[in-house]
Amino acid sequence: MNFQEALTRTLDYLRGNKLAYIFTFSRDKPANMQVLRDLARFCRANESTAVPGDHDRTWALIGRREVFLHITQYM
Repeated sequence: MNFQEALTRTLDYLRGNKLAYIFTFSRDKPANMQVLRDLARFCRANESTAVPGDHDRTWALIGRREVFLHITQYM
């Protein structure tokens, strides 16, 4: 596979994922917005993930937040 084919496959993959995320988490449906709000709360999207004195918990919360950011970046 050459560079152009690899690039085309990668872009097709990303476009497909973007459409799937938009369809799944579409903001025009109340239930979808409820799920996004719940995920934002659970993943600490709008607050610090630092837990003073507990680096394991901090890293776990950073991982959660990274998942939320991944979802919203596709949208």
